[in-house]
Amino acid sequence: MSLDLWSLYTLMLKSRLLEEAIARFWYDGLISGEMHLGTGEEAIIAGVVAHLRDGDAMALDHRGTSALLMRGVDPVLILRELLGYEDGLCGGRGGHMHLFSKEHLTASSGIVGAEGPTAVGFALSAQYLRPGAIATAFFGDGAMNQGMLMESINLASAWNLPVLFVCKDDGWAITTQSKQVTGGDLGERARGLGVPAVEVDGGDVSAVWEAAGRAIESARSGQGPTFLHARCVHFEGHFLGFQLIRMVRAPFREMPGITIPLTLSFLHSGGAALHERLEGLKAVLAAVLATLRDPRRDSANDPLRRARTTLQSDTARLEELEEQVEKELSNVLSTVLAGGPS
Repeated sequence: MSLDLWSLYTLMLKSRLLEEAIARFWYDGLISGEMHLGTGEEAIIAGVVAHLRDGDAMALDHRGTSALLMRGVDPVLILRELLGYEDGLCGGRGGHMHLFSKEHLTASSGIVGAEGPTAVGFALSAQYLRPGAIATAFFGDGAMNQGMLMESINLASAWNLPVLFVCKDDGWAITTQSKQVTGGDLGERARGLGVPAVEVDGGDVSAVWEAAGRAIESARSGQGPTFLHARCVHFEGHFLGFQLIRMVRAPFREMPGITIPLTLSFLHSGGAALHERLEGLKAVLAAVLATLRDPRRDSANDPLRRARTTLQSDTARLEELEEQVEKELSNVLSTVLAGGPS
């Protein structure tokens, strides 16, 4: 298989536009609960999924929408599931964090680290039932501190299972910087369990595609698991509506909700000592300033922009492709909204 950047960009663009539509639904109140999007992960997902074939399996985390779409799951079913309709992908009961497709051997879970045991189970069954098939697990860097994921990497190594463990490392564990709660090097952890580890730029879809291709072929040929460590950014933070990002994007609307209570706390006669209140204020301001400098605000870290820049030499083809993808999404949205609750 040769690298086809046009096909990879198409997968990434479809994913980005679908998730932007999901965000609009969520902000309009049509989707309830938290919403975790994979915007910023597209190059990682596309670079891996492009190598998968019938019989391969995927274990996904709480950001499974992109992988499902790229694997071929009907976007109408995905959206109607998120809207809670009975004719959604999982009968309207899974929401966005617990999406399943038996046809595609794909399962997602909101339980951090659960992708490890799921992928190992898929891989073990592949050894007996589908020789040459592989399983892949997608998870964040925070999941690397979950015991069941580390146990799964160990078991995959001990049993030489055909698994690709894909760590989508954005440097954050929800709202805590990973370096504050994670010791050592993630690649070294995998190597310590006998699993080869590969570092890759998660914003470069070509680099991910090449690294994933080598790892998947290795697994298919019986050489066991690989750990793929791909760094990326989440442009919306851990979830939609992440407060610090809201404050940076719309300070005049969002800051009063923080600054007014803090100001009132200084005027209040009771409560903590003044120096403790000052420390609280300093912590809030430090968090806001850190967000201003956060790589999530730098469009140069956008994997779609990076891929598109490479393809701009053929402007006519690029514009035609983007117009077609936008038209397809428009038709999907029309179908989803026209149906109403089932």
